[in-house]
Amino acid sequence: MENLKRKSNKRILNTPLTFNRYLLKQINFKNRLICITGARGTGKTTLVLQHLKMAYPDTDETLYVLMDDIFFVHNTLSSLAEDFIQSGGKILVLDEVHKYPGWSREIKNIYDFYPELKIIYTGSSLLELYKSEVDLSRRTVVYNLHELSLREYIELYHKIKIPAISLKDILAKHIQISNDISQKIKPVKYLKEYFQYGSYPFITEGKEEYPEKLTKTIWQVLEVDLPGIIPIEYGTIIKLKKMLYLIGSSAPFIPNIKELAEKIGASRDQTLRFIFTLEKAMLLFSTRPKSSATGYLTKPEKIYLHNSNLLYSLSDETTEIGTARETFFANQVSLQHKINHSEKADFLVSGMYTFEIGGKNKKTGQIRNIQNSFIAADNIETGNKNTIPLWLFGFLY
Repeated sequence: MENLKRKSNKRILNTPLTFNRYLLKQINFKNRLICITGARGTGKTTLVLQHLKMAYPDTDETLYVLMDDIFFVHNTLSSLAEDFIQSGGKILVLDEVHKYPGWSREIKNIYDFYPELKIIYTGSSLLELYKSEVDLSRRTVVYNLHELSLREYIELYHKIKIPAISLKDILAKHIQISNDISQKIKPVKYLKEYFQYGSYPFITEGKEEYPEKLTKTIWQVLEVDLPGIIPIEYGTIIKLKKMLYLIGSSAPFIPNIKELAEKIGASRDQTLRFIFTLEKAMLLFSTRPKSSATGYLTKPEKIYLHNSNLLYSLSDETTEIGTARETFFANQVSLQHKINHSEKADFLVSGMYTFEIGGKNKKTGQIRNIQNSFIAADNIETGNKNTIPLWLFGFLY
């Protein structure tokens, strides 16, 4: 365990505190068992290390462990927890827990046998698909970490800090709010950057390397994370890659399931399951009518890549700006608000707000007679009446 302790202390000591993801303030760390899920690359590891560094100045009380560490070739998680508690440990962080076979049963036993120990474990957003041998739902409080918001990207990359704004305030006071923010930054310029480079914290490692790192992240999800959680054959991974490329090259993708199934070489049922799985992996985002049933068998009306960075990464041709705008809006708003398909516009938000997404010359005729309807317009700093700058929806969290 001493080698693990040295690795843990080094990781904690070297973790910067200059930028915190939105979720850090929302987690109730008083809970004994916490699960943090999210797409690969969103910053789960940094988030938990920041908590350890800020909340536990005595490093003897903390232990951060990556669950594919060679230590576990000859040792169990349960024995590690016992040794850690005997040496005065108080909080155990298990990173990428899905890489440890039988993780759920051992975590349950540790939780039940050692009430003095707090456990935080992280894993892929696919974890909820995993049919573990033990149900931890009654014991675990689960948090999901979304991609960076435009607001967070500006703070992280450009070092300009601006408070988050609620959707209610944006709809009611967008002119005043956008005027205030536009005096501090050039939001339209930053939104154009964000479309291609703003969704993941590894942007700080350089824009030149970002596209390649993002592509590698996508393949790691499909080739490493997915097979580690659910049984999947290599041929299926190839079909999932084909599906991502097909959806990424459309504007947006309006699915014909039979046709899509034929193109990727799968059955209709398999294709619907693939869409559902890629949604859980935070690689796809789908919209369905408000009244539709939930579950993988319900055909989506439209399918988007989960964020605009994925769109630019997976598109072989020039990315359609209209798709990038819609993808951005759906990604930023969906964290806090339910998004459904709208028959008369692009999106229905929270079951009551209708949104049409477009450029600065987008007209309101399409939504003129719809109550609580709005235009989210790109390439404007300030809106008027029910036309709101698109960039402003990147300040929700």
